[in-house]
Amino acid sequence: MERLGTPSDITGLRTTQGWLYLAVVLDLCTRKVIGWATSTRIDAELACAALRAALARRGEPSGVIMHTERGSVYCGWDHRNLIRRYGLIASMSGRGNCYDNAVVESFFHSLKVESIHDVSLMHPDAVRQALFEHIEVEYSRTRRHSALGYISPDAFEARIAT
Repeated sequence: MERLGTPSDITGLRTTQGWLYLAVVLDLCTRKVIGWATSTRIDAELACAALRAALARRGEPSGVIMHTERGSVYCGWDHRNLIRRYGLIASMSGRGNCYDNAVVESFFHSLKVESIHDVSLMHPDAVRQALFEHIEVEYSRTRRHSALGYISPDAFEARIAT
């Protein structure tokens, strides 16, 4: 989380047992998902769980921009307090401007098109496993990004670390 910023958002996935929500936090520099969480409820705890996962993975930065959309889960006390506690700088999309969070929207698109095709036929546990495989294995280790010079987030991260 020590680089440019960390956009975050939530998407819904319909399963055989109802909705499963996925919240992610991305590293804007490497395009890597650095924190994610799932829940059957779309609430502040889901957003906070993804942010806590990112903080656990990347440490406790100060001054990193945490960019979100204007949804109630991000505007509420719990999420704002967590951002403040770790010295992050809150940034929110402009009203009705989906392009402000285009990197996360692009991630959700690739997730749903490339990996998670028809989760409405899957049990939530199977969806969670598929999410793990996509995020932690396929996306981070092997998926190439044009913005990174056509290398994976892990390879790009290793390159800039040296």
